[in-house]
Amino acid sequence: MTAETGGVAESWDAVPVDVILPCLDEAGALPFVLSRMPSHYRAIVVDNGSSDGSPEVAARLGARVVHEPHRGFGAACHAGLLAATADVVCFLDCDGSFDPADLPKVAGPVLAGRADLFLGQRRPTSRGAWPPHARLANRLLAYRIRRATGVALRDLGPMRAARREALLELAIADRRFGYPLEMVLKAADAGWRIGETDVPYAPRTGKSKVTGTIGGTVKAVGDMRRVWKAATE
Repeated sequence: MTAETGGVAESWDAVPVDVILPCLDEAGALPFVLSRMPSHYRAIVVDNGSSDGSPEVAARLGARVVHEPHRGFGAACHAGLLAATADVVCFLDCDGSFDPADLPKVAGPVLAGRADLFLGQRRPTSRGAWPPHARLANRLLAYRIRRATGVALRDLGPMRAARREALLELAIADRRFGYPLEMVLKAADAGWRIGETDVPYAPRTGKSKVTGTIGGTVKAVGDMRRVWKAATE
């Protein structure tokens, strides 16, 4: 396996990477997601209270399953981070919107020591992949991050990679939808090298709980406003 980073192909075949997959009722997407994991990328499915048999599906397909009873996207991410053992970890939505085969493009710069936090900038593969209201909210947030931190991100992408111990040292406190934003803000404040690369973004499998609904987007925006206020006060 090679990672294309800055136009240079580098081999990371022998380096294990843990992939944290927050999961809430994603039984329909798990077969695709887990079947597309690159070699040496180890899936950690963090079940956040599924009622559709997701943990059983994940275990049957060979993933490590962690149970996080406290509801919240950030709670699931943190539980996965605590369970991981690899030096470099990735975060990935478990709904089939991303192809895990693209993970080396995101993890590569971190593995190579050229970035401390690297994100996948979503490039929708179809009109319905990323609803307009969610895309607009993300664009505005990325603009605010650039203005406040100088970090030239265009997307607060949910596919991301960083070193596990460094992430734990950031002491990210949010346990809801503000977790991804707090990670970026604290990483920027700590002087981390942050970058991004394009990754395809497809329509998710099943019903969206966040960006696919206006109500879910409003909740996410509320959480992020709270995190932003805490970080800038």
